[in-house]
Amino acid sequence: MSPPEPDPEAAASTHEPPPRNATILEVARAVFASFLGIRKGQSMRRDAVTIRPHQVIVVALVLVALFVVSLLVIVRIIIRMAAA
Repeated sequence: MSPPEPDPEAAASTHEPPPRNATILEVARAVFASFLGIRKGQSMRRDAVTIRPHQVIVVALVLVALFVVSLLVIVRIIIRMAAA
Protein backbone atom coordinates (compact mmCIF):
# COMPACT_ATOMS: atom_id res chain seq x y z
CA MET A 1 0.00 0.00 0.00
CA SER A 2 1.47 3.37 -1.03
CA PRO A 3 1.19 6.51 1.10
CA PRO A 4 -1.48 8.99 0.07
CA GLU A 5 -0.30 11.78 -2.19
CA PRO A 6 -0.50 15.30 -0.77
CA ASP A 7 -3.26 17.52 -2.03
CA PRO A 8 -1.66 20.21 -4.25
CA GLU A 9 -4.28 22.81 -3.28
CA ALA A 10 -3.69 22.26 0.43
CA ALA A 11 0.09 22.47 -0.05
CA ALA A 12 -0.22 25.73 -2.00
CA SER A 13 -2.37 27.35 0.66
CA THR A 14 0.12 26.59 3.47
CA HIS A 15 3.06 28.19 1.65
CA GLU A 16 3.60 31.83 2.41
CA PRO A 17 4.92 34.16 -0.28
CA PRO A 18 8.67 34.66 -0.12
CA PRO A 19 9.70 37.62 2.03
CA ARG A 20 10.56 40.80 0.22
CA ASN A 21 14.12 42.11 0.19
CA ALA A 22 14.86 45.01 2.50
CA THR A 23 15.58 48.43 1.06
CA ILE A 24 18.98 50.02 1.53
CA LEU A 25 17.46 52.48 4.02
CA GLU A 26 16.03 49.64 6.12
CA VAL A 27 19.41 47.88 6.11
CA ALA A 28 21.21 51.10 7.05
CA ARG A 29 18.73 51.73 9.88
CA ALA A 30 19.22 48.18 11.20
CA VAL A 31 23.02 48.42 11.04
CA PHE A 32 23.05 51.85 12.69
CA ALA A 33 20.77 50.64 15.46
CA SER A 34 23.06 47.65 15.95
CA PHE A 35 26.05 49.99 16.27
CA LEU A 36 24.21 51.77 19.08
CA GLY A 37 22.83 48.56 20.57
CA ILE A 38 19.19 49.60 20.40
CA ARG A 39 17.08 47.01 18.57
CA LYS A 40 13.53 46.03 19.39
CA GLY A 41 12.69 42.34 19.31
CA GLN A 42 9.97 42.74 16.71
CA SER A 43 12.23 44.74 14.39
CA MET A 44 15.01 42.22 14.80
CA ARG A 45 12.72 39.32 13.87
CA ARG A 46 11.40 41.21 10.82
CA ASP A 47 14.93 42.13 9.73
CA ALA A 48 16.12 38.54 10.10
CA VAL A 49 13.68 37.58 7.36
CA THR A 50 14.06 40.53 4.98
CA ILE A 51 17.74 41.50 5.27
CA ARG A 52 20.35 39.34 3.57
CA PRO A 53 23.83 38.90 5.08
CA HIS A 54 25.64 40.47 2.12
CA GLN A 55 23.49 43.59 2.51
CA VAL A 56 24.50 43.92 6.16
CA ILE A 57 28.19 43.44 5.39
CA VAL A 58 28.28 46.06 2.63
CA VAL A 59 26.29 48.66 4.58
CA ALA A 60 28.29 48.04 7.77
CA LEU A 61 31.60 48.50 5.93
CA VAL A 62 30.38 51.75 4.38
CA LEU A 63 29.12 53.09 7.72
CA VAL A 64 32.34 52.12 9.51
CA ALA A 65 34.39 53.84 6.79
CA LEU A 66 32.26 56.99 7.13
CA PHE A 67 32.67 56.89 10.91
CA VAL A 68 36.47 56.58 10.68
CA VAL A 69 36.73 59.36 8.10
CA SER A 70 34.54 61.65 10.21
CA LEU A 71 36.73 60.99 13.27
CA LEU A 72 39.86 61.80 11.26
CA VAL A 73 38.32 65.05 10.01
CA ILE A 74 37.27 66.06 13.53
CA VAL A 75 40.75 65.33 14.91
CA ARG A 76 42.42 67.34 12.13
CA ILE A 77 40.09 70.28 12.75
CA ILE A 78 40.86 70.20 16.49
CA ILE A 79 44.62 70.00 15.86
CA ARG A 80 44.50 72.96 13.45
CA MET A 81 42.47 75.01 15.93
CA ALA A 82 44.89 74.18 18.76
CA ALA A 83 47.92 75.14 16.66
CA ALA A 84 46.42 78.48 15.65
